[in-house]
Amino acid sequence: MIKINASLIKDMMDEARKSQRGRINHNFHYGGEDPLQRMLNSMQPGTYLQPHKHQNPDKREVFMALTGKFVVIQFHDDGRIADHMILDPKNKNFAAEISARTYHTIICLEPDSIIYELKDGPYNPNDDKHFAAWAPKEGEAGCEGYMESLLKQLEISMIK
Repeated sequence: MIKINASLIKDMMDEARKSQRGRINHNFHYGGEDPLQRMLNSMQPGTYLQPHKHQNPDKREVFMALTGKFVVIQFHDDGRIADHMILDPKNKNFAAEISARTYHTIICLEPDSIIYELKDGPYNPNDDKHFAAWAPKEGEAGCEGYMESLLKQLEISMIK
C-alpha cells in the first residue's frame, strides 16, 4: 500500500525549501515502464515549469492539489492562454486534467504547496515533453518575468 501521510508531506516540504529549483518530486510508479506514472510534486513559489505538451506518444495528465495553491494554465499552440484553474483544496477546487497534445504549465502560488500528479506512461525522458518554443527554457533569463506576465493576465497573485 502506498501511503501519503503528514510525515511524507512534511519531509517533501522541507526538501523543496532546500532545493535550488524550489521543487522536489516523490515517485510512486515502478520505473519508466509503468503504464501509470504517479508522483507528488512539492513546490515553492518562484519555481518555473516551462510550458509543454505530451504528444507522440500522447499522454493525459491530472493534477490534484493536496496542500497550498496552484494555477494550472492551458495554452493555445501559439502561446495565448486558453484556460486556467486555480487548484486550492481550501476553496474546494481540487483537480484539473490536461488532454494530450495540449500545452500547459503549473505555477505555485503559495509556499509549501504539494500536488499529486498522474500521467499516462511509459516515461521516456527523450520524448515525454515537447516544450513550447514561445516560452523561456528553465534556467534562462526571463523565466520569472514570463510567470509574472501570465499571473498578471489572469489577475492572480503569488505569495512568496
